Amino acid sequence: MSEKKAETINSKEQDYSEGEIITSYKSPTANLELKDADEAMGIALESKDLGIELDSKTTKKLIRKIDLYILPLIGFLYACQFMDKTTNSYAAVMGLKTDLGMKGDQYSWTGTAFYMGYLVFEFPANVLLQRFPLAKTTATFIFIWGVILCLHAVPNYAGFISLRFLLGVFESSISPAMIILTSQWYPKEIQFQRTCFWFSCNGIGIIMGGAIAYGCSIHADSFSFEAWKLLFIVTGLMTIVLSIAFILHIPDTPSKAWFLKQDEKLMLVEIIRSNQQGFGNKHFKKHQFIETLKDPLTWLYFWYALSSNIPNGSLSNFGSILLSEDFGYNAFDSLLMNMPCGGVEFVGCIGLSMLAYKLPRTIVSIMAGIISLFSSCLLAFVENNNNARLAGYYLQYVYPLSMMCALSCFASNTAGHTKKISTTAIYFIGYCIGNLIGPQTFTTPPYTAGKIVIVVCNLLSLLIIVATFFYYKYLNKKKDENLMSMSEEDLKLFENSEFADLTDRENPKFKYSL
Repeated sequence: MSEKKAETINSKEQDYSEGEIITSYKSPTANLELKDADEAMGIALESKDLGIELDSKTTKKLIRKIDLYILPLIGFLYACQFMDKTTNSYAAVMGLKTDLGMKGDQYSWTGTAFYMGYLVFEFPANVLLQRFPLAKTTATFIFIWGVILCLHAVPNYAGFISLRFLLGVFESSISPAMIILTSQWYPKEIQFQRTCFWFSCNGIGIIMGGAIAYGCSIHADSFSFEAWKLLFIVTGLMTIVLSIAFILHIPDTPSKAWFLKQDEKLMLVEIIRSNQQGFGNKHFKKHQFIETLKDPLTWLYFWYALSSNIPNGSLSNFGSILLSEDFGYNAFDSLLMNMPCGGVEFVGCIGLSMLAYKLPRTIVSIMAGIISLFSSCLLAFVENNNNARLAGYYLQYVYPLSMMCALSCFASNTAGHTKKISTTAIYFIGYCIGNLIGPQTFTTPPYTAGKIVIVVCNLLSLLIIVATFFYYKYLNKKKDENLMSMSEEDLKLFENSEFADLTDRENPKFKYSL
């Protein structure tokens, strides 16, 4: 335990152990230097002095304003990033493999190379997002990957593989950035629905990518170069324009929001006070990183990420190819037939997420996991019935809802800024490993082994979600017991503790959202 932590928190036990929740404290805000507190602390103190009070009507109005200014752009950004990474699949049926002379498993390695780059840079990307302004850093990554995407129109396989690796490096920042942004702007009660919105925009990305690829293909004779090269140039230029819009429009923190008045900033601090997290802290705290490594939740998230993203790596790289080589559609039709996947993801995931207003989000996630398991069984085990298999293929695109639950858990159930970025990085390391493995399970048509692997991974993912649900309930029970044992004087020590950059284990008031 660091000296700074020891000065602030006097735990009953000096070593963190599995399931331990720290229960004995000195005041977390007494003698706390502002640099060690959350960025929202200054506004929180001003809010307290002015006696800001909220009612449900004012809160809803402010949340609607934030939705209007923030959600459309980040939703479109997420659509474009998914379109950018899946252009590989569209290009494959547009002549990419033939023009670059790919043989054997060389195409599979184009998908794997992307996630190798993602894996290598995942933790550095998270550290950069903590140390530097969020919006400016994210926009820089977006601009660079847009340029790299344009350069995909290369004449040889070696160059293409290198660019796929670099694309993975610079796209590694986007999901962690969206998680941090969601936790900054929204109370935990609605973070799942907002996460579902921007993540479900992957479906819009599938539709946009398919439409652009189809448009390039049917007019291929009008160009002086191959249609798949034009696909990469068009999507790359879209991304570059988006990076400029992002840096001009999205503030680095709510305290710097150009579209909020000062009183609205104060109200937002009060709204997110219940998150027990604040806006973030730019200083890397070693004790929070150590706690991350010892927290069982971290590794539940990791194994979920790995198991759930083996199917993702398979389908994002082989979706159009599967429709062409296994289902028998021609190149043009396979591009069109893949587009309904985007509709299923966007409408299905957002629709199911609405159930979280009545049910715990982990229960909704379990429901999505059951649908995914059933649909993958249709795809893998039904023979001589293309309609049933196609239904299984489309319904498989409900599975991202479970991932949305995991991402929203980072936003609402992981406190302490260093712990949040560390947990997110470890999750995305699992995400990368899963996506590295996925393309390698699809070898030769009809890809039977790959489809069976999807079934097994969906089952494992479902079991991990169930285990996470019950572990949350166990931790909340321990939290309740600890709070009941604290005196009124002890509780008074925690004024503004939600902005002291404490972790979920350190803060006795923190409750895990199911």
